[in-house]
Amino acid sequence: MEIILHAHHADVPDSLRTEAEAAVRRIAVRWHRVVDAIVRFVGDGRTRRVEIVLRGAQHRELFAQADARAFAPALAVAVQRLEAQVSRSRRSRRPAGGARAG
Repeated sequence: MEIILHAHHADVPDSLRTEAEAAVRRIAVRWHRVVDAIVRFVGDGRTRRVEIVLRGAQHRELFAQADARAFAPALAVAVQRLEAQVSRSRRSRRPAGGARAG
């Protein structure tokens, strides 16, 4: 899996980049077959935004974003939102070989 970290008008410390990469890898394990991920740090004005995109081989794209006054809390919220999406997508999948009504 390839992880792309992109900073737009932002100085992102290496520790935060490492934290973002670890969070994406942790989520990717749960969502299976993740092809790549993009983490964007956007710092326009006073607001800091973190956007995370996960693309899977056989899945739709998952996207989460969060705004805060600093990147660390924005990253935490974006990761929580992405984890919630992964949980929902895992619950909504039909079991393999399941019986159909009819």
